[in-house]
Amino acid sequence: MIRKLAIIGVGLIGGSMARALRDEGVVQEIVGCGRNRENLEKAVALGVIDHYSHDVAVAVRGADLVLLAVPLGAMADTLRAMKGHLAEDAVVTDAGSVKGSVVRDAVEVFGEVPPFFVPGHPIAGTERSGVEASFAELYRNRRVILTPLETTDQGALERVEWAWQKCGAVVTKMAVEHHDEVLAATSHLPHMLAFSLVDSLARMKENDEIFRYAAGGFRDFTRIASSNPVMWRDICIANQDALGGMLKRFADELHEMAAVLKAGDSEALEQIFARAKAARDRYIDRAE
Repeated sequence: MIRKLAIIGVGLIGGSMARALRDEGVVQEIVGCGRNRENLEKAVALGVIDHYSHDVAVAVRGADLVLLAVPLGAMADTLRAMKGHLAEDAVVTDAGSVKGSVVRDAVEVFGEVPPFFVPGHPIAGTERSGVEASFAELYRNRRVILTPLETTDQGALERVEWAWQKCGAVVTKMAVEHHDEVLAATSHLPHMLAFSLVDSLARMKENDEIFRYAAGGFRDFTRIASSNPVMWRDICIANQDALGGMLKRFADELHEMAAVLKAGDSEALEQIFARAKAARDRYIDRAE
């Protein structure tokens, strides 16, 4: 049983964890924290949290589990605000998409990554944001990656793993650096491509006609371009080294495809498409 859960950042991610744990009946009290009063009042009205505070120090007081679901750019300030105000048995985790950035912030604030802090990242979400977008099933059968360090307390790690499993998630563990390389390829790069494509088409002279005749494939591919721009700005900057490498690799692939197209090499083009289809089909088969 979680005595008191503190959700710092009551949006899609934090709100969905709160809903899931409440539905499981494993939490006694949930307090939310954030700057937007309207969002927090809505969270109370929806039953996502019991009460709220705008003060991080007040919100974490007495909590035995704290989730930091704030943008990466706000992580250091949030850690700083809770320093010295945590309960002795408090376990802290986060939902940041770049673990190297979070670890650096923890070291900056505490001088080291505290044993009670378990870096984590739920691989789940939608293009929608705000507490009204949260739902208890968000993490069901979805992966959550934990990136413990050598200094991480085993009990804290087990506590966080248990909480995510209660949300229905499949928990895996990974090294910090490896996590950031994998997510640069599978999450951060696709978001940059979607944002870039939509922005490029929107700046074309005939953009009204282009969007008017956009088919389902365009809508599916660019759905994630409706994601929060501030959040994704922070993610991309925080993971700029790994993401920069992936962008260069993808740019090289595009140049190669352009050359194949210019040469009219239908066989080479079909081979690229066939490899891609086979890889995508294997991914879908595993996901199902």
